Amino acid sequence: MDEEKLLKKQFIIHIVYNMIAFAIIFMAFGIFMLFMVKNITFTSVDKQLKEAKNEFLDNNIKIDELYKLFDFGNIEVFDNGINTYTNFNFVNRISNPQIIVIIRDENGNIKNENELGRIKKYIDNFQLDFKNVNKIYRLELDEKYNYRGLNFDFLSSNNQKMYVQLLINIDGETSLINNYIKIIIYAVIIGITLSAIASFILSQKTLQPVERILKNQTEFVQNASHELRTPLTIIQAKQELLLQEPNAKIIDKSEDIVLTLNETKRLSKLTKDLMILVRGSNFKLQNEDINIDEFIKNIILPYKDIAEAGGKQLILNLNFNKEICIDINKIHQLLIILLDNAIKYTEYGDKIYINTNLKENKCIIEVADTGIGISDEGINRVFERFYREDRARNRETGGSGLGLSIASMIVNAHNGTIKVSHNIPKGTIFTIKLNR
Repeated sequence: MDEEKLLKKQFIIHIVYNMIAFAIIFMAFGIFMLFMVKNITFTSVDKQLKEAKNEFLDNNIKIDELYKLFDFGNIEVFDNGINTYTNFNFVNRISNPQIIVIIRDENGNIKNENELGRIKKYIDNFQLDFKNVNKIYRLELDEKYNYRGLNFDFLSSNNQKMYVQLLINIDGETSLINNYIKIIIYAVIIGITLSAIASFILSQKTLQPVERILKNQTEFVQNASHELRTPLTIIQAKQELLLQEPNAKIIDKSEDIVLTLNETKRLSKLTKDLMILVRGSNFKLQNEDINIDEFIKNIILPYKDIAEAGGKQLILNLNFNKEICIDINKIHQLLIILLDNAIKYTEYGDKIYINTNLKENKCIIEVADTGIGISDEGINRVFERFYREDRARNRETGGSGLGLSIASMIVNAHNGTIKVSHNIPKGTIFTIKLNR
């Protein structure tokens, strides 16, 4: 129960963290894109204003030269905003028709009001801010119309200081940015919603290995406790019986003593196997080159006699006949586990085959038998810890369900593979593939 609570807590924490991370990413991306759009949009507008300023100043110099040429230097150029020579009016001093030009004297009075057309009714809103000279700024009319402006000064033909306001309407650009802000807000909301779903899925995927480990750990502890408790219970019971008859002769209690010794041996082996499994893949291999066929011949010598004593045949078909780099002790343990199983689960007249060959540049080792075989469920679960096809039969033969788990671990440590399949018409085949 504590593990489940811990997993649920971690699950929620993962979802929250993932949502926050996704939300920050979406918001940061949206803000960055908004900044880029604003920058690109207004950079183009500001460029037009600066070009208009340069054009105005260049044309003003040319017009002043014309005034001097025609000796108009003492004529007041600005008379209620009307230029004597309309060809040289202020609007015509720039070529961009989108830009509004407002000319003011040094006191801020407009000198070209007649040239402003429809904009005249808003003229009071275009107050000149002397602090904004040579600076680009933003202006809003009636909370409805938006302009970008640039103020600068120049000397008129009679050497009076004048001011120019260049204004360009940016309603389209402002609308574009406002719509983009709305799009970003919607995108962030949708993104956060999708991130919640993604966080849920990712958290499940992330915690699945942890959940599986905790489940395996719990099962391992439960199974190990059960396996250890059984021999301990038998030993304790038999010892208590011996204590009840302290004067009995050893020969009279030989069965109980033998059973106690057998359970002690079984307990010792079980403890050793558990220690191997606890170390898992952490053990270091001590590899060396060896002729695998000769190696197998030496291993099976005592088992050949055991098999023949039970009326079974142990047949070798060794065709690899090359050296392979392996941990001799670990592979020895692996083969003993498979041979032991093959002998246990075959009957009088059955055969056990050990084959080696070279295939796809790998060493193939097969341990096959014509014994009782294994069920389809067993095919899928045989390498699980403590799994036994028939618990009662395994109890009689001393099996704990750990041998094949250790075998699988040894093969994996060698970066190989091991699989089990049905031997038609009956029996089992264990196939091991090892890299050369």
